[in-house]
Amino acid sequence: MSSSPSAPAGAARPVLRTFTALLKLCAQRADLATGRAVHGQLAARGLAAESLAATAIANMYAKCRRPADARRVFDRMPARDRVAWNALVAGYARNGLPGDAMEMVVQMQEEDGERPDYVTLVSVLPACASARALGTCREVHAFALRAGLDELINVSTAILDAYCKCGAIQAARALFDFMPVKNSVSWNAMMDGYAQNGNAMEALALFKRMLEEGVDVTDASILAALQACGELGDLDEARHVHALLVRIGLNSDVSVMNALITTYSKCKRTDLAAEVFNDLGSKKTRISWNAMILGFSQNGCPEDAVRLFSRMQLENVKPDSFTLVSVIPAVAEISDPLQARWIHGYSMRQHLDQDVYVLTALVDMYSKCGRVTMARRLFDSARGRHVITWNAMIHGYGSHGFGKVAVELFEEMKGTGSLPNETTFLSVLAACSHAGLVDEGRRYFASMKEDYGLEPGMEHYGTMVDLLGRAGKLDEAWSFIKDMPIEPGISVYGAMLGACKLHKNVELAEESAQRIFELGPEEGVYHVLLANIYANASKWKDVARVRTAMEKKGLQKTPGWSIIQLKQEVHTFYSGSTNHQQAKEIYARLSKLIEEIKAIGYVPDTDSIHDVEDDVKAQLLNTHSEKLAIAYGLIQTAPGTTIQIKKNLRVCNDCHNAIKLISLVTGREIIMRDIQRFHHFKDGKCSCGDYW
Repeated sequence: MSSSPSAPAGAARPVLRTFTALLKLCAQRADLATGRAVHGQLAARGLAAESLAATAIANMYAKCRRPADARRVFDRMPARDRVAWNALVAGYARNGLPGDAMEMVVQMQEEDGERPDYVTLVSVLPACASARALGTCREVHAFALRAGLDELINVSTAILDAYCKCGAIQAARALFDFMPVKNSVSWNAMMDGYAQNGNAMEALALFKRMLEEGVDVTDASILAALQACGELGDLDEARHVHALLVRIGLNSDVSVMNALITTYSKCKRTDLAAEVFNDLGSKKTRISWNAMILGFSQNGCPEDAVRLFSRMQLENVKPDSFTLVSVIPAVAEISDPLQARWIHGYSMRQHLDQDVYVLTALVDMYSKCGRVTMARRLFDSARGRHVITWNAMIHGYGSHGFGKVAVELFEEMKGTGSLPNETTFLSVLAACSHAGLVDEGRRYFASMKEDYGLEPGMEHYGTMVDLLGRAGKLDEAWSFIKDMPIEPGISVYGAMLGACKLHKNVELAEESAQRIFELGPEEGVYHVLLANIYANASKWKDVARVRTAMEKKGLQKTPGWSIIQLKQEVHTFYSGSTNHQQAKEIYARLSKLIEEIKAIGYVPDTDSIHDVEDDVKAQLLNTHSEKLAIAYGLIQTAPGTTIQIKKNLRVCNDCHNAIKLISLVTGREIIMRDIQRFHHFKDGKCSCGDYW
């Protein structure tokens, strides 16, 4: 008779040991082809059903991402021990099948009477975390306590990590504090838990305590600390962590240095991030390039982001979807339609244009480049529409003043069964605000909580105030603010102040401004707004008081600028600036334009300028940055060419009226992107319908 499966013949043992060692190596290297060959050899020798061999085969298949094959081997085993069960539990957990992993733990007790050991627990806990099965985590914790397994540091750490990933951060901290012995992994798990659950302050405090207690700092500790510094924007602490990682030799770890690039970028120091990036030399990975491009893109350095992307190509580093999602917003910020078409074509050549995140970025980019029709064409071409893609298109229509189309698209979205999120509602509310769709805005704001269970945030409340205020419903807007269930922020009162300026309501403006100043704004824009409201009401003492307050606080008015990009070159104009090399020609062309539009009814709107004579007011208005940029565009482009400019502030009434008439006398379409929205001027009219 042949030997039993659990006790192979003596001659077979050395062969079995050799093959199981080979299988272990295949599992470590995820070498499926060799693993299958070894499996075949064992089967040919009649050893594949041996407990030792079968467990090794199942483990190999699981680690080679073939859980179904692992299960088939497991099911054919005539006898299964705890090691075999643990291999399957770990395999399911590792392959993103948490439900199957947890089910296996139940089966091992019910079918084979095998009691879970510490290996079972540390294998199943990641599955519980992945499924966010907090109840199961608690059951495992209770079992560990009853079995005395909680005294093992790897078990306690695994439970702690699972609690963190299920969002039970207080339970995790209680366990952490109760642990008599902790190692670096325990500290790292707790720090990472705080960071992932939005408590960067506590993560950083824990890191400092870890250093005080002399716990060994690992790469994971540094990564958690850097993430916390980045989230807090704490540059000083980031520099301390940087110095520490250099002292312990982690500056040779590319993953750590990539994280440092991200951290410095989040601290708004792209110069320091670029130093780290350049110091990596030939060790740069694609992740390094992506981190630096994203850092530039998110810190108002779009030209640097695009330049770095071009350098990446010259160095033959293949981009991925994350690269494109990082650089496309930079192209959108530059607002050059030619560059937009180029990056779109590049995405297509790389076969990444149907990636949902790349496609969404492209839709958003075309909208921000003033090409909303192209954005819609791309949106319609999408094979599948994610909520973020719907959001981008709805926002695009809203920012161009096509509120009714945005609302129609939102209704279409609901009809497809796609669930809107907070960003969707913010986009549709903004679209209603830009188009004066008050009733629709009210309805959607109510629907947000009533129909979808979504809690409005500060931005939603601010947008509703803007919607009501623009429409002249100032009393309703003020009552809306007073009834808010959360404490109103600067953005809410700022929207109210803007509406008060629009509708010349000094009393509510004063109340709104007072609340804003109590909240301590970092910019002088609200003081300027209040001073202008007082000036329009001829309250000169109050104007002087506000300006004095600005000076005492060191706040300054943001200078207005406009840019126009021609032939890959960006030209920036400030109001009244004369430093452009073609300044003489620009002012001559502008003077001629003013005469032409005056001949068809243009009258300067001087309400926004005070303290000077009327003729000086007109002169100041005529040198606003947008007028200079348009005059330059007319000089440099052929008749019939669309002129596109970008402005950092809201366009004033006078410029808006003048540009409408300029579009009429020149026969040009002029697209302007100001801080709030797009204006398409054509044939003497604006797409906003004079509602902005």
